Amino acid sequence: MGALPLRQLKQHYLGLLGTTYLLIWLGLSIHPLYRQDWLLENLLIFIALPIIAASIRWFRLSNLSYTLIFIFLSLHTLGAHYTYAEVPYDQWAKGLTGHTLSGALGWQRNHYDRLVHFCYGLMLAYPVREMFMRFVAVRGFLAYFLPLDLTMSTSMLYELLEWAAAELFGGDLGLAYLGTQGDVWDAQKDMALASLGALIAMLITAYLNYRKARR
Repeated sequence: MGALPLRQLKQHYLGLLGTTYLLIWLGLSIHPLYRQDWLLENLLIFIALPIIAASIRWFRLSNLSYTLIFIFLSLHTLGAHYTYAEVPYDQWAKGLTGHTLSGALGWQRNHYDRLVHFCYGLMLAYPVREMFMRFVAVRGFLAYFLPLDLTMSTSMLYELLEWAAAELFGGDLGLAYLGTQGDVWDAQKDMALASLGALIAMLITAYLNYRKARR
């Protein structure tokens, strides 16, 4: 009797996350700054969402994992609306505080793309760890190393695909999608931030598991 309400609560929570994300996506699909770049950026969404939705029936992750995925996809969707290089966080900060983040921190470029690459590792390493533990039944050190390793490799793969797409489309669309903003080390910094995010996520997870085991 007690298990059914808990199962229903989980289903309602996932439905709430899905509905909220759909509303965010629909709102940000209206008049994006650069429609062609928006379409390219949303290829990730068009591929990921059907896979996530289909997998829930036979492979349900924890609510924490779905929440982390929701946050990351929401951040990505916001970046796709404006193009990553032109997300107006400075305008938002100035409207709230009277000061810009770039002015306060001495930034010379828009760093929203850096934030999302960092969050790619920080938000998705834990769901990846869950999948490794269930599918491959890894334990111990590998349960923390493999999510970090996969994050690093997929981050590199994404940078290669981004480069290939920029070469293929060229012109303003290629530049908007690549989003280097004149930084020749942009790809390396993005990969490093994704790796750092995943490392932090795994260190936090390891610490919490250690504390739990000591109780």
